[in-house]
This record gives sequence, C-alpha cells and structure tokens, in this order.
Amino acid sequence: MNNERTQAYGRVVKTLEDLGPTKLQAAEQERVREAADTLIFATSLDEARAALEDVDALAEHLVATGRWSEERAEQLVQDLLACGPVAPVG
Repeated sequence: MNNERTQAYGRVVKTLEDLGPTKLQAAEQERVREAADTLIFATSLDEARAALEDVDALAEHLVATGRWSEERAEQLVQDLLACGPVAPVG
C-alpha cells in the first residue's frame, strides 16, 4: 500500500458519503465499499480482478439506466482502480 492508493481510497469513501445515499442503493454502496477494501489490500492484479470486473459492471449499469453520468461513473472507476496494485512494467 502506498500514499497514492490511500488517497484514492479516501476519494472513494468521500464519493460514497456525498453521493451514496441519494445516487446508490444500499447494495450498490456495499459493492463499492467491498471493491475498495479488496483493492486497497490486494497485492496483485489477480487478487483484484473480480472486484474490478464487478465495479466496471456496476458503473456500466449506472450509466445505462441514466442514474449517473458517464463522467461520474468513469471517475469512480478510476478512483477504484487507483486503490489497487499497480501492474508491473515489463
């Protein structure tokens, strides 16, 4: 875990605090929390894969149903990605 991952986790928590109660159902909020927790503690992309796939599906659903803008959903996904382990270069 590093400072960038910790800051990204904080942004996800803030999003849930600011938007969660009005823009996400309780089960959706829980999915985002679980993904953030999984990603912040993951040490490899393999550990993070299922959480990333679930969050991507949730973001697509939120946009498709018109509940979130594409930009807002993309920001959440990017913040969640930043919580996770960095892919090795090479």
